[in-house]
Amino acid sequence: MRLTTNEAIDPARFRQVLGHYPTGVVVVTALDAAGTAIGMTVGSFTSVSLDPPLVAFLPDKGSSSWRALRESGERFCVNVLSAAQEDVCRAVAVRKTDKFHDIGWRPSPAGNPVINGAVAWIDCVTEQLHDAGDHQIVIGRVEHLQLGDGETPLLFHQGAYGTFAPHGPAA
Repeated sequence: MRLTTNEAIDPARFRQVLGHYPTGVVVVTALDAAGTAIGMTVGSFTSVSLDPPLVAFLPDKGSSSWRALRESGERFCVNVLSAAQEDVCRAVAVRKTDKFHDIGWRPSPAGNPVINGAVAWIDCVTEQLHDAGDHQIVIGRVEHLQLGDGETPLLFHQGAYGTFAPHGPAA
């Protein structure tokens, strides 16, 4: 049974409440037709399946960066940013032509940009796209993945960037 409400959810309140859930910060990268690095900062990234290995991210349909990534082809790389890479996060999040001018990177096995200093990177091919309101759900099949040279992940929580350090072994 589905409950309904006559009240619309205020977008500011929605963002405020969900901001209490910390998210990791990734940069999704690819190369455009000219071989230039392109990408977007994403806070909505998750693992989906072990068999087959799938991951997902949820870009805004109106994002020009998402449009450029879609137009670049089916391959992309997810770069898990380190706590020391807030500047990378911010540089890729802004609207400008050459976001990667001051960001060091090397090609992944599929040729996608792997950002120097990232905690990990995951090379993917688009498996499925789903519409979800004002966003899309992009499901990628993992083709290559590797731990990077960064150690501690960058997190976003309550409108600010921070980090996490484990207190002991995982249960």
